[in-house]
Amino acid sequence: MIQNLHTHATFCDGKNSPEELVHEAIRMDMDALGFSSHAPLAGQEDWTMSPEDVPRYRAEILRLRKQYAGRLEIFLGLEQDYYSPPPGEGWDYLIGSVHCVEKGGRLLSVDSLPEDFVRSARQYYGGDFYAFAQDYYRLVGDVAEKTGCQIVGHFDLITKFNEGDRLFDTGHPRYIAAALEALDRLAERDMIFEINTGAMSRGYRTSPYPSPALLRAMYQRKVPICITSDCHDRANLLYAFAQAAELARSCGYQEQMVLTSRGFVPQALDFP
Repeated sequence: MIQNLHTHATFCDGKNSPEELVHEAIRMDMDALGFSSHAPLAGQEDWTMSPEDVPRYRAEILRLRKQYAGRLEIFLGLEQDYYSPPPGEGWDYLIGSVHCVEKGGRLLSVDSLPEDFVRSARQYYGGDFYAFAQDYYRLVGDVAEKTGCQIVGHFDLITKFNEGDRLFDTGHPRYIAAALEALDRLAERDMIFEINTGAMSRGYRTSPYPSPALLRAMYQRKVPICITSDCHDRANLLYAFAQAAELARSCGYQEQMVLTSRGFVPQALDFP
C-alpha cells in the first residue's frame, strides 16, 4: 500500500490545490493520500490555516473523498502544532508537531529560514544552541499529550538547518540527553514516528528526519514508524521514499505503519 499522510495544500502553505494533489496521487498509482494542513496558530498565519479556513478545508477533503471513492482512499488529517488551539473531533488522524519555541513572549521558529534560526539562538539563548534544543525537546516530549496526535511529526526538526553539524554537534551530550528524554516520554504513549523527507525535497538536508542515531534509538524502544514526504508540492508526493525505507532497514526496521479504513496497520518496508 503506497500512501503519504503528510500533505499540505493551498489551504495552508502548500503549492497545489487538494484536487491537484489527488490527481497526482492517482497518476502515481498511490493507494491512499492523507491531507494534513497546518492547524491555526496565532501570529503564524503565513503558513497555517485561519480558523475560518478549517471548515472549508474539511468540506473540500470530504468532497474529494466521495468523488474519488474507488480510485484513491483519502484521509482527513491535520498537522496540529503544540501551540495551536484544540483541534476538535472528526479527524482521521493528527500529526503532532513543534515548529516554534516560546521564549521571551515570542514564538521562535525552528523551521522558517536559516538566518532567523541563528538570530533567535543568538538573541534569546546567547548563541547556546543546546539550550535552544533543550527547550525544543521539552515541548516535543509533551506533544502527544498536548495535541492528541497519533503521529509525531519530524522529531528532530531543530536540525533542519544543521546539515553536517554546521551550527551545533548532534553528538553532544546535552543534545543527546534532551532528544532521548523526549523520545522516552513519547515511546511510553505508543506513538508512531514519521520518517520525513520534506527538508530533503527543499534542499536543506541530504537525509530524512530523524537522524540515523535517533532512528536506531527508536528501533531499540520498539517505536513504530511511517514514511512521509511533508509534501508542499505535488512533484514531491513520494519524494525519496526508497531512501527513507533503506535508512529504516539499516536501523533495524522491517515494517512501517500505514493508515487504512480499519486504522493503522503494519506493512513490510518494501519500497524498491
